[in-house]
Amino acid sequence: MHDVLGHLPALIAIGYGPAHRLGYLSRAYTEVFGSRPTGVPAHQVMPELEELGLLPLMDQVYRTGRPRTVKARKVHHQPSGSGSGSASPSGVAEPRYFTFVCAPIRETEDLGRQLTQLTLSETVVGLGPGPGRSTASGIATATDIGANAGVGAGERPSHGLSSLSSLGLGSFASLRRSTGASDVCGVLVFGAEVTDQVRVTERLRESERRQREAAVTLQRSLLPQKLEQPDDLRVAATYQPGGADTAVGGDWYDVITLGGGRTALVIGDVMGRGMRAAAVMGQLRTAVRAYARLDLPPHEVLQLLDGIAAEIDAMQIATCLYAVFDPSEESVTYASAGHLPLMVRSADGTVTRPEEPGGPPLGTGGWMHTSGTLPFPPGATGVLYTDGLVERRDRDIDRGLDALAKTLGGATGTPDVICSRLLRAMGVTPEHDDDVAALVFQLPQREPDSADLFRSASLDLLGGTEAASSARAFTGGVLCSWRVGEDIRDMSVLAVSELVSNSLTHGHPPMRLRLRRTDRRLTVEVTDADDHLPRRRQALPADESGRGLAIVATIASNWGTRRTPDGGKAVWCEFPLREG
Repeated sequence: MHDVLGHLPALIAIGYGPAHRLGYLSRAYTEVFGSRPTGVPAHQVMPELEELGLLPLMDQVYRTGRPRTVKARKVHHQPSGSGSGSASPSGVAEPRYFTFVCAPIRETEDLGRQLTQLTLSETVVGLGPGPGRSTASGIATATDIGANAGVGAGERPSHGLSSLSSLGLGSFASLRRSTGASDVCGVLVFGAEVTDQVRVTERLRESERRQREAAVTLQRSLLPQKLEQPDDLRVAATYQPGGADTAVGGDWYDVITLGGGRTALVIGDVMGRGMRAAAVMGQLRTAVRAYARLDLPPHEVLQLLDGIAAEIDAMQIATCLYAVFDPSEESVTYASAGHLPLMVRSADGTVTRPEEPGGPPLGTGGWMHTSGTLPFPPGATGVLYTDGLVERRDRDIDRGLDALAKTLGGATGTPDVICSRLLRAMGVTPEHDDDVAALVFQLPQREPDSADLFRSASLDLLGGTEAASSARAFTGGVLCSWRVGEDIRDMSVLAVSELVSNSLTHGHPPMRLRLRRTDRRLTVEVTDADDHLPRRRQALPADESGRGLAIVATIASNWGTRRTPDGGKAVWCEFPLREG
């Protein structure tokens, strides 16, 4: 046995009796921890067992007779000059890792019989190495634990038995504490080195950590670095990736100023995780921003996005909710492609969410999406969110939606405050198992001192050629009452003249002029019943028409066109309002 154990690369220690007196150490053990005297209780001469948490396990094994294992324990001990282990460039030995198994040794086994004889010899006759004594090499050898190897199974040396009887100690079992495993006489500690496996695992974890950090960085870089702040709305958003053990997902959001006072609010979720999901998310967000510039109804934007999603990756499933806030109508028009419903909280705390189901996720094709509308009066708050906020493994998603609606109903304050409150109330922590994105937008109730900065007026255009002069007079009077500067007032009157003239020439009644001002800009909008969208063109020197939109584009900071829900069109332009 000594030859076998001595050639094993594993760390082996054998203890006997309830105090785990040291009976044997392998050569590999002494190379790591140094020599130890045999016959001494382990807790006195083997401090490494305490540091590694093995002594309590040895007690359990001795008491129950069942083996115990501890995995990948770090070992720092190394005798000077031993030459084992690898050294770092600084000359300090690098730590090694071992998995230790504490196994019971039973009296019925050959090794158990040898330990029994060793115990009898030490306790009664005093044979064998005593406490504090060791062999010349400092290691208990096979002779130490096998001096009576020739004794047959179940036999005892005659001198040992007689001495025990004479001392009134009875059998060997009486020398040990009472246990549930009465035949256990010792514990074998076996340590297998797993340093290479641990370091490979650490490198793998480090690689996964770097990949996750790269994916999170990519996703955050693809999300808006700073949200656009519309004139009328207050907006705030939050994104929280899943815990450290969760790969990053494809949640995203966006706020897009459309012009004419309207704002697009978007949220989406690409199924799957990792770099691929983040890359697909970035492409979809870019496509949404491009389609939003066309100022199309929400369902048409999703229709276009559905086609591009199939081209990006036909195997990738993505959901999206696209909503447009119109301050003139005080409403939110929305369309959903497989996404969770928009929630709107009114000023009195009532929460509304659409009852009609949305369409299928993006990329499925063949589905005609539709738009819905919810009122959004002053004091209202809307929330767009991804499934990580409401979905849990242990509950139905409808319960999560109900909990979110209840939380939103009692949430007050700015959008930033509401974002934080929703995450906290829904139990989202840094260790959450899914990505979470939420976008909160709010139409504040204006205080009396700021109400004059947010005004609107409209005029139905009736009659023939006199409609243009009526529109100019109306515009001049309204802007004067709003205390708009003379330069902006003159340019606005010119723009109204061109837009109304174009509408009278190329459009159909009913026609309407609408003026809106905020604290930042003045918007002029003319609508009619014709759905043909005008385009700016280069007029030739001899042309007598075709210069109206060119003039508007020159004097205004921004202009555009869109189709209206009633089948007509709107042409608008904006002028910045300078302070003072």
